[in-house]
Amino acid sequence: MIAAATILTQLFLSCAALIGLFVLQTVLTQRDPDDPINRRFLFGVRITMLLFAGRALMILTGVEAFRVLILFAAAVIPLAVLILTEGLLRRHAPPVIKAVIGGGAVAFAVSSLWYSNSIDPARLFALLGFQMLGFLLSGWLIVTRDKASLSVNENAMVVRLGLSLILFIPLAAGDFLLLYIGLPIQFSALGVLILCWLAIGLGRPHLGHRATLMNLAVMVGAACGVGAMIAAFAGLGRDGSLLSIAAIMTTLFVVAILTDTRALRLEEQSAGLLRQLANANTDDPMTFLRDLQNHPLVEGAVVISEESLRGLQDDVLEQIFTAAPVLRRADPPQLGAVADDHIAYLFARYSATHVMLAVPRPRVLVALAMPSLGASPSAELELQVVQRMAALMAKRRADSDG
Repeated sequence: MIAAATILTQLFLSCAALIGLFVLQTVLTQRDPDDPINRRFLFGVRITMLLFAGRALMILTGVEAFRVLILFAAAVIPLAVLILTEGLLRRHAPPVIKAVIGGGAVAFAVSSLWYSNSIDPARLFALLGFQMLGFLLSGWLIVTRDKASLSVNENAMVVRLGLSLILFIPLAAGDFLLLYIGLPIQFSALGVLILCWLAIGLGRPHLGHRATLMNLAVMVGAACGVGAMIAAFAGLGRDGSLLSIAAIMTTLFVVAILTDTRALRLEEQSAGLLRQLANANTDDPMTFLRDLQNHPLVEGAVVISEESLRGLQDDVLEQIFTAAPVLRRADPPQLGAVADDHIAYLFARYSATHVMLAVPRPRVLVALAMPSLGASPSAELELQVVQRMAALMAKRRADSDG
């Protein structure tokens, strides 16, 4: 049973690492694939994807030839880390370091074509030593960097890379020493997932380092605690405990990566709306609102003309939108039974979550169906800004016509 669990857990970790790397690749390419730092990062991401693809394919097919992918990627990863480190620090590594890492990468990449284990474990120990040397040299460059020459965001990126290396080095060593130290599986996928999570989190600088480290500690601690508890209840022993902890920790980090990516996408959409607001070059409120309709946050908004409101009492509508220019279904104003009926009609008639006053006279409303706004205070604020700008445009237009 443990043997089957070991194989399945190893496959699960490899696939999870591929998911994390693919999500990170998507985030980087969406931001700016031509940015020099992103190009270096993408190179490392794709090389690492090659490694875990090789592992997954070996497990699924049993074909030893896929070891070529694993060995080749393992040989190039130290070079990819050095290239990324140079880009982040905005300076070249000493020529000796470049020669050692570059030469080693070429030598071990060539040796990967001999996928048979007939030259192992000598090759594996040599490759382990090369990887450790590469990571340590990159770490040394990070530690000895000139902090004053880098921006706050650049220093944050470097620190997170350094933290990832600290976590990744023992996990990578464990992969090579698997049989000698009695580990049931290769755990380096966890280090890769942590790197992906930390890298994606760079797009949300308002979270800060302390919160990030706290979240990391909570997830690792929770996985260790729950995994150990499950193993104790089931009597799984040491290997079972490690497998349980690895599976739970992997799941937590995959969920965290997907959650942070979604949050980042929503924040980018929010920034896009603010950008459109800032760049608005019209004094016509209706033109302004139509320009915003293609934005994901307000896509599908319905413009309600005064003619469509003829069945409603004008004084009641005036009372409602004086109290709440942006009417929220989740929190309508309490203005009496008649106003409640009008509010309920507007939300039901237009299947809306928000109705806002766009133009006071002649009255024009905009109905929006945006459930996500209820969970986003910043988006609620942006919607109020949209309403306020439309109202000011309408007032300015009325004053100029008068």
